[in-house]
Order: sequence, then C-alpha cells, then structure tokens
Amino acid sequence: MLTSIGIDIAKNKFDVAALLPSGKYKFKSFGNNPRGFEQFLTWLQPLADTHICMEATGVYGDSLANFLSDHHLRLSVVNPARIAAFAKSELSRSKTDRGDAKLIARFCAQTGHSLPLWQAPAPNVRALQALVRRLDSLLEMQQMEKNRLLVANSAIVSSLEQMLNTLAEQIEQVKAAIRQHIDNDPDLKRQSKLLETIPGIGQSTSAALLALLGNINRFQHIKQIIAFTGLNPALRESGTLVGRARLSKTGDSLLRKLLYMPALVAWRHNPVIRPFCLRLKANGKHGKAIVCAAMRKLLHIVYGVLKSGLPFDPKLGLAS
Repeated sequence: MLTSIGIDIAKNKFDVAALLPSGKYKFKSFGNNPRGFEQFLTWLQPLADTHICMEATGVYGDSLANFLSDHHLRLSVVNPARIAAFAKSELSRSKTDRGDAKLIARFCAQTGHSLPLWQAPAPNVRALQALVRRLDSLLEMQQMEKNRLLVANSAIVSSLEQMLNTLAEQIEQVKAAIRQHIDNDPDLKRQSKLLETIPGIGQSTSAALLALLGNINRFQHIKQIIAFTGLNPALRESGTLVGRARLSKTGDSLLRKLLYMPALVAWRHNPVIRPFCLRLKANGKHGKAIVCAAMRKLLHIVYGVLKSGLPFDPKLGLAS
C-alpha cells in the first residue's frame, strides 16, 4: 500500500505530511536546499512505498521536484487550482503550512490513482530554464532601477547609473549564454529555428517556450498547454447569474508574461493571427481580450509546428 505524502513548498523551507495507514500523520519540515533534500530522503526511507504530491509552485519547487525525480521516487506535481478545489470540497478554512501539507497528502490519497507521474526535464532543458528565469529576474531589476532613477535624489543618481550599467552587462551575458546553449544543442537549435519561422516569435520567445514548455510530447492535446499556461477561460455562473469568462491564471505566470508582446506583434504581422484578431475586434471584443485570444492562437501554432517538425505554414494555420 502506498503512503501518501503531501509537500507544501515555501521559499526557504518545505513542510511534509505523510498520511499513515492508521489515519494519523507523520510531519516534518526541511530546508529548501540540497541539505534539506538529502534529509528528506533519509526521512522517507522507513515509509517504504510512497506517492509524493506537491503543488506546481514554479521556481521554489523545481529543485526539489528534480531531486525526487532523479532518485526515482513516485511524484506528482499538481496544478494549485486542483488543490484549492479539493480544499473547498472539504470546507477547509484554516491555512497553515502544516495544514496545507496534510491537505495535499489527503488529496494524494484520494486522487493518486489518476494523477500522472511527473518527469523531470532533460538536463539541457533544466539549464535553459535557469538561464531564461535568470534573464527575466535581471530585466525586472533593470526596470525597477530605471523607475527609481526617474525620481531619484541627486545623491544616489551615480549609484543607480552604476547599477544599471552592471545589469545591462549581465543581461547581455545571459542572453549570449542562452544563444550559445541553444546553438550547442542540436535538438534545441532545430526546435528554435522552427519556432522562429512563426511571425511574432523571435530568439528570446523561442528560448522561453523551449525552456518553460519543456518536451512538447508530454502534452497530449493543445488544451493541456493552454491550461498549463493559465490561458484557459474560467467561467463563473450561478443560477440566473451569468458572469464573464476570465483567464484562470493558474498556470505558468512567466510564460504568460513572455507571450504578451509576441502576441501583439503577431496581431499586426502574423497572416493567421491578424485576421483572427480583426474578426474579434469587429465583434466588439476589447483589446485585452483580443491579446489573450492571440496568445492562445499563438500557442496553437507553436504546438502544431513543434509536433509536426515542420516550419510555419500560413495555409495550414488558416485551415485549422
């Protein structure tokens, strides 16, 4: 019998709850670092067969998920929206790290048979993920320093300018590292060239897509990619009250952010997406809704190009 393990991830630690056959819990906290990972592995040994569940929390949970996968442990990484829905079904109101870990363990026990097992990205994709996320962090820091410079006291202008120069150098170095990493990997280079045949997608966006989507074959349908990105609509209806559909935003927020500008470019220049957006505008859709629809349409094209291994063909896009 599998012992269900729930993990609640935070920046500096992760809390673990094991739901024992007796119905009681075994609980422990570990540092979210390599030493904590090893300690967790030792703590798991007496439990024999386990099924570990954790939320897809992005950068804070990636290292632990990769570690557990590398040690061939049964692991499922679950969309936080599913855990939240399960909590509502239990009428759970309290929210603590220990309580969340127990909740995830119960979720795992009840749904584990239907949960897909998580597979770690290949080492080349892991490295690309790290570079893409580092670039995004540097760009955010650069923008914050630029904003400070606009209203800065003269006493700190020199410091801000020096920091901006340093950040600019680091950004160029990381961009060069991303290009070199892709060029040195035949598979990534081939996929990057395919993506860059799509109007609206350049080097930066192709690198981000390859890093954050990972192996495209892990998605069985385009709907899974849309949900993974958080671009699927979440319709709210109750009785006679009909609400507007909004984005679920339960997927990868970085991927959504990095797709925004390419979608704007595709709206203007992509021969498949431009007429699609113009039809939406003629039907009275507002700008933000059109951009989100363009992002989804762009992902459809990305999926088709990567799955087929063929360059972008507007005739195929128009037919789909």
